[in-house]
Amino acid sequence: MYLRHLQVTDFRSWEHVDLPLAQGPTVLVGPNGRGKTNLLEAIGYISTLGSHRVATDAPLVRHGCDRALVRAAVVNEGRELTVELEIAPGRVNRARVNRGAVGKPRDVLGILRTVLFSPEDLALVRGDPSERRRFLDELLVQRAPRYAGVRSEYDRVLRQRNALLKSVGRGGGQRGRREETDPYALSTLQVWDNHLASAGAELLAARLNLVAELAPHVAASYADVAPDSRPARIAYRSSLGDALPKGWGTAEGPRASTEELGEILLRVLGESREAELERGVSLVGPHRDDLDLVLGETPAKGYASHGESWSFALALRLASYQLLRGESGGEPVLLLDDVFAELDSRRRARLAEMAAKAEQVLVTAAVDGDVPAELSGVRYAVSDGEVTRA
Repeated sequence: MYLRHLQVTDFRSWEHVDLPLAQGPTVLVGPNGRGKTNLLEAIGYISTLGSHRVATDAPLVRHGCDRALVRAAVVNEGRELTVELEIAPGRVNRARVNRGAVGKPRDVLGILRTVLFSPEDLALVRGDPSERRRFLDELLVQRAPRYAGVRSEYDRVLRQRNALLKSVGRGGGQRGRREETDPYALSTLQVWDNHLASAGAELLAARLNLVAELAPHVAASYADVAPDSRPARIAYRSSLGDALPKGWGTAEGPRASTEELGEILLRVLGESREAELERGVSLVGPHRDDLDLVLGETPAKGYASHGESWSFALALRLASYQLLRGESGGEPVLLLDDVFAELDSRRRARLAEMAAKAEQVLVTAAVDGDVPAELSGVRYAVSDGEVTRA
């Protein structure tokens, strides 16, 4: 899989740019603040319908404009598809494939698969659990686009259930009495319990099975980029606690069962009812989970050095790449956003060696000297509002 052409209009700092691309390495070189990352961000948006830098679409539209357009020609196993996304904050985004409209933007997911490594990835190690949940969910969608719908449904049910919990639980010391005098609200809550257990079980089972498959790749990738460091491992931490069957989410254990997880979630939701009514929020479910990153016997967060944190973040991305390239659907495009300047010579060499084998890799750098010789390929100079072949 590779990008043959990228076109953006009114995206971030770019009024318009047409960028022909080819297999192998392509390097975008230019001073910081000239828009190199914006181009990789546009490619990532085609792949994930989201930005690795911001949570909403509004910053993606050039100042003074009401919409942005991103168009990409993707070649996979000899077949070419053109994907176009219209990003319109405050309105419904639109998508086209080969100039024909599709039902929903998420219908384009899976046409382009990417793995992006950027300075923001340090948040995977040092940031909140939401960063690591997002990492897992985006990888799930890359593997099987239908999980975009699963996640959307879970979020919808969670919002509805939380709103009901706040309503039923309101009243300070009267909460216990309200539970006795408002049976209709509590019966409605039970309905949302069933919905949350159903949607949550499907998402949780997928995450557990993903972690089981990803874990050996993470351990191997970390050992490759940091051979003198302590061994790295990942483990899924569920809000179900001890109710989660032993071995689920591990390479050695059985695959997680959606049906069994639904029953467990429903039971634990019942056991948590008093606490949830007291706090007015859902305390059980995939939205409360985390991915533990461990070096030796200690958590990476708070204990890993700067170099170890970079290595762990890099290992997570390299493991994702290895997992995706071993499956049907086409080898993902590798995007490396200004990362070589942050790595020491050994880590830089390891990453360059792997990246050079990719079907297509796009690299951004402030200066030519930051790019390893293994990735010498097509060079573009990026300046204010202009991209020219060097």
